[in-house]
Amino acid sequence: MKENSIQILKTLTETPGVSGYEAPIRKVLADYLAPLSTQLKTDKLGSLIAIKEGKSTDPKIMLAAHMDEVGLMVTQITDAGYIKFQDLGGWWSQVLLDQRLEILTSGGKVMGVIGAKAPHILTEEELRQPIKLKNMFIDVGATSREEAEKMGIRQGDPIVPYSSFIMCKNYKTFMAKALDNRAGCAILVELFQRIKEVDHPNTIYSVMTVQEEVGLRGAATSVDVVKPDLAIVVDVTVATDTPGIDDNDVATRTYLGKGPVIGFYDASMIPHIPFRDLVVQTAVENNIPYQVEVMSGGGTDAGKIHVYRQGVPSVVIGIPVRCIHSHVGLAHLDDYQNSVELISALVKKIDLKTLIELLDNL
Repeated sequence: MKENSIQILKTLTETPGVSGYEAPIRKVLADYLAPLSTQLKTDKLGSLIAIKEGKSTDPKIMLAAHMDEVGLMVTQITDAGYIKFQDLGGWWSQVLLDQRLEILTSGGKVMGVIGAKAPHILTEEELRQPIKLKNMFIDVGATSREEAEKMGIRQGDPIVPYSSFIMCKNYKTFMAKALDNRAGCAILVELFQRIKEVDHPNTIYSVMTVQEEVGLRGAATSVDVVKPDLAIVVDVTVATDTPGIDDNDVATRTYLGKGPVIGFYDASMIPHIPFRDLVVQTAVENNIPYQVEVMSGGGTDAGKIHVYRQGVPSVVIGIPVRCIHSHVGLAHLDDYQNSVELISALVKKIDLKTLIELLDNL
């Protein structure tokens, strides 16, 4: 089981797919999900929808995880051959400096490194100031615009971090790029593997959404395709067990290795309370450790899904990740596998009667 999880995570995190340029990761996910699904389709924005029919058509449960990762895009090539870029998703500019990346051109990958003015020529004031993204550049080794263009680089080319999947020495923690949110996608792939031959009293829609990092856009379109009765959004969240974070900085704490995180509040959604309580109850009944999160900022695809039409009862389940939105995030395999267990238990128990009870108890 562990080796299967590691292989899925490695494959999904190492595949490129920044916001708006998700074609490579969509193909990989489609290859995983096609043999596990009753039907596979995409919406007109590019979100992938895998359908697994159960013993009943109702309720329709939407399981959503966004497939896009934070990345960059080429905006211009200078006369000297340096690449200027635009961010796709939320970056703290200081984690970008001196990092290697791949520019995905029509002719293949071009390696580059993000640079800025050298410290030797910075003023005292400049040394004290964070370097803004607009002042950074990507060096691909070119000495002119023409040379960079001969490499195949064009305006609009997507740029992804260059980072490999690695298991840490404890063989529990792993590090990779794109854990936000390939970890969620991997959870849903593994869920579909587990329930392939299992009867469940509902129909499941596993939706890999696009463009979440730039405004939850894929969630807004794919929910109209599914028209779900309930939604479980699977995403990652900020692990707050790192140095420099104290109890006054955050409302709740999340730790690697202490279980899946159940969202109780974020800036985009307050979960459906009876549904949230059912998730907690299911975790307790199955001896699955869990953590609670209250976050005043940020949001997930649930922010769009839960307000679709007359409303969709929604919850968020995820795993904590250190160093989120950077070249290398760190997460824990126990949290990942316990998330699979928790969501598996939920989809096996939610039937039409349960849906009616959740709606009646609001």
